[in-house]
Amino acid sequence: MGIPPLSRRSLLTAVSAGAVLAAAAPLLAACGDGDSGSGGKVTVEWMDIATTEPSKSLYPQIAKAYEAAHPNVRIKLTNLENEAYKSKMTALVASGKLPDVFVTWGGGVLKQQIDAGLVKDLTSDGASLLGTITPVSQKAYQFDGKTYAIPYDMGMVGFWYNKRHFTKAGIKDTPKTWAEFLDAVRKLKGAGVTPIALGGKDKWPGHYYWSYLAMRVGGMPAMEQAAKSNDFTTPAFVQAGRHLKELVDLQPFQSGFQNANYDAPGGQAATMGAGKAGMELMGQWAPSVEKDASGKGIGDDLGWFPFPTVDGGQGTVTDVFGGGNGHSLSKNAPKEALDFLRFLMNDENERKLVSSGAFMPVVKGAESALDDPNRKQVAQALDGSSGFQLYLDQAFPPAVGQQVNDSVAALVGGKGTPEEVAQQVTKAAKSQ
Repeated sequence: MGIPPLSRRSLLTAVSAGAVLAAAAPLLAACGDGDSGSGGKVTVEWMDIATTEPSKSLYPQIAKAYEAAHPNVRIKLTNLENEAYKSKMTALVASGKLPDVFVTWGGGVLKQQIDAGLVKDLTSDGASLLGTITPVSQKAYQFDGKTYAIPYDMGMVGFWYNKRHFTKAGIKDTPKTWAEFLDAVRKLKGAGVTPIALGGKDKWPGHYYWSYLAMRVGGMPAMEQAAKSNDFTTPAFVQAGRHLKELVDLQPFQSGFQNANYDAPGGQAATMGAGKAGMELMGQWAPSVEKDASGKGIGDDLGWFPFPTVDGGQGTVTDVFGGGNGHSLSKNAPKEALDFLRFLMNDENERKLVSSGAFMPVVKGAESALDDPNRKQVAQALDGSSGFQLYLDQAFPPAVGQQVNDSVAALVGGKGTPEEVAQQVTKAAKSQ
């Protein structure tokens, strides 16, 4: 979703696919056209979300190393915070102007950009690089047998928790079922600990709960059926909303959570990193963002566990929800842009990224660079997964993803019902 560093997460455009198609054609040459600059030099425009450490420092270092080896190329890096990035990309997609290299989370958002003729097909030109990367990390960027991005991170969402707070609350083991999870929330509150940190203002962190609960109630078949029918009023999604309301009714989040961003000062990551909450539901990037946002993190007190199962549900703990981060190229990006991605993802740089703590491995063999036990748990859970679901605000077209985030946020804020969430998302999906 910096990452956060994806964090994440979700690029939701305000324009329709038709508007993008209409606007794109006459403006394609205006950006990502391989600017030669003066003296025959090539400028590669790179827009990313590395606003938190360690990627905030690593990316410029890697760019400078590439420039030193290629004096005719200038890498012009622009890093934007997640929400600012999404807003900027909304405008760029609408105008048809995309940077040469830009971050993507795949799914329906990338598909819309592809359909608008804005993204380069990397299947052939990037074959040698893609051959070094794990197949599972490429799935979110593949459409009709073609690949449109080079992954640089892959993982899943789970609960990051404060072991010291759990001990204080008398929680002897991590929750394995939703009922046990709710009981843990009650115990944390009883011990005077804020159970959960949530960045309600950004909305996307809240949709993780609804999505995971739907997976646990209906299993992967429920997710697959929704994708085919655009119908979210089925029992799995309605029941997911009801379970989420059970949690909301316990008032588990920090004071002011609805006005809190994910990675801003005082937000979700900072609250968790400062030891002021028992847990947060977040992706593989959480530890590094917690540390960056709070200035310290909680060190060895940090633990991880997968999203619990739901009693009577069809889903299993090995059905995982999450996604990866990748870089796409604009349709008219110069050849140097792909060459830079080859450099970014070479063995040396991949190990730097993985060992930094901010990224999960995507290059084959790079998993040996993992030394943190929590991140190893994430990697093992992903490797042993029986089903995988991309973030719902990315898997579907932008308007649907936005409705998912808006409707779930309303439910979490006490202004919507489980039935209304299901109906509103279905209406958005069927209107596409």
